[in-house]
Amino acid sequence: MDTHQESLMLTHLTVANYAVAEKVELTIREGMTTLTGETGAGKSIVMDALSLVTGARADAGAVREGADRADLSAVFDLSRTPEAQQWLEERELDQENDCVLRRVIRRDGRSRGYINGQPCTLTDLKTLGSMLMDIHSQHQHQSLLKRETHHRLVDEFGGNGELAEQVRAAFREWRELNRKLEQASNQRDERNARTELLRYQVEELDRLALGAEELEQLEAEQKQLANGESILEQCHEAAQCCSEGEPAAVSMLEHARQRLERLPIEVPQLAETCQMLEEARIQAEEAGDNLRRFIDDYDCDPQRLKEVEERLSWIYQIARKHQIQPQEIREHQASLRAELDELENGSESLEQLQERMEAARTEWNRLADELSSARRQAAERLDAGVGEELRRLSMPDIQFQTHFSAPSGDGQPAASGHEEMEFLVSTNAGQSARPLGKVASGGELSRISLAIQVVVAQTSTIPTLVFDEVDVGIGGGVAEVVGRLLRQLGESGQILCVTHLPQVASQAHQHMTVSKFTEDEQTYSTVENLDSEERIREVARMLGGVDLTEQTMAHASEMVQKGQATHH
Repeated sequence: MDTHQESLMLTHLTVANYAVAEKVELTIREGMTTLTGETGAGKSIVMDALSLVTGARADAGAVREGADRADLSAVFDLSRTPEAQQWLEERELDQENDCVLRRVIRRDGRSRGYINGQPCTLTDLKTLGSMLMDIHSQHQHQSLLKRETHHRLVDEFGGNGELAEQVRAAFREWRELNRKLEQASNQRDERNARTELLRYQVEELDRLALGAEELEQLEAEQKQLANGESILEQCHEAAQCCSEGEPAAVSMLEHARQRLERLPIEVPQLAETCQMLEEARIQAEEAGDNLRRFIDDYDCDPQRLKEVEERLSWIYQIARKHQIQPQEIREHQASLRAELDELENGSESLEQLQERMEAARTEWNRLADELSSARRQAAERLDAGVGEELRRLSMPDIQFQTHFSAPSGDGQPAASGHEEMEFLVSTNAGQSARPLGKVASGGELSRISLAIQVVVAQTSTIPTLVFDEVDVGIGGGVAEVVGRLLRQLGESGQILCVTHLPQVASQAHQHMTVSKFTEDEQTYSTVENLDSEERIREVARMLGGVDLTEQTMAHASEMVQKGQATHH
């Protein structure tokens, strides 16, 4: 039974209308797969496609000339990745053991991502992609000059990524509480002044005690009291007209009715009119009675008028003072009371905030202590592993170490924990260790980067690792060692490697080559899986260029046989 099949991850890659590739389909097998080809043939297409299906930013200019869109998809076997399976199940995106990541890039620059045929965000693609594949590029060693990369690598190597995130979360909690405390302290005087003002205003409005309909009632009463004499005079005259004056409406209506009753003959058509006159007389009489009662009962008390006007004046004065309309007083009073309650009871006191901040700091300290211990153990193992790989890469004099230092910040909590971490190297015996960028040349930095990546990859939980020309600047016997290291990783995981080195390519389990050709003024890029004879010719090309001699072919055949036999 094939010993690699259990760890198989990436199974197929399809690239359509991307760059110079019209249609490329790859079947990726277990172990170490190497991808070679002349410069400019299009090897980067495969790397770009893998990056794009795992959430990298898209460039509309990469859509093949004449096509409306580029379509990229990768199929992964998830039978050995429970974390990815669980992630898909939680989002109802799972389908047995296979997973298809797809990216469509349109010529106008828009792009869409898909997981198992369902539209998804690029964040989802990136999150899931990070569980399925880890890509190491030829330029990645530049990130080794950054401390944040050192933190990430040490924590990943030690399996402390989750704990490091907990430390960062605890730091963010402490920082937010510290900000609130400082803000509350700085605003204390302003807050106290605002509270005192609100208390005064609310007490003033409470003393006013304006009723729900009181303003409307007072304004109506004031109008009546202020016009009392005129109202009484007019009502008295109206009463005279109804029943008391000469002539009075009651008398005239009665006289009219009697006239109709004295007609020489009965006229049926006027019977209703007589009835109306009688009813009108009764109504006029009742109106007069009502007017007399109103006049008798009407209170035109000047003292009451004074009281009403004083009350209204107070209400209007309060409204002007608060710069609102009188009818808005009750709503304004409720608003001020709510703000006062919030200031007095709703917000945390300085003491409460201080207690919470100290609790957050204690939690951060606990987590940071745990992380520090784990980091130092991981760093010790990492340093030893990198040192061993550097010796295998013919760099025995380079001493590699992970240096710990306290973060800046006067002893305050930091996102990184209790320490900053930095990779230091000493290139010669007796020299003190210094940062990578200050002592390592480009070639040295490339080999140091490869050594670190190899060591970190050995503990990686991601079975598929992609190395994009990480062996640049390496040659001779060292290149052969690099090939062995990559093949060794392929024994326990899946390795896809883009290389220019025949010493590396000859040791792969599977060899693919990328070529470019022109037809009908159109440029195309293809990828082929090589058989034994084709593989020897490709290694010979990598050794000796276009003109292949018998000697070059023999050397290539020997190199391939040795590369395969070494591992059996």
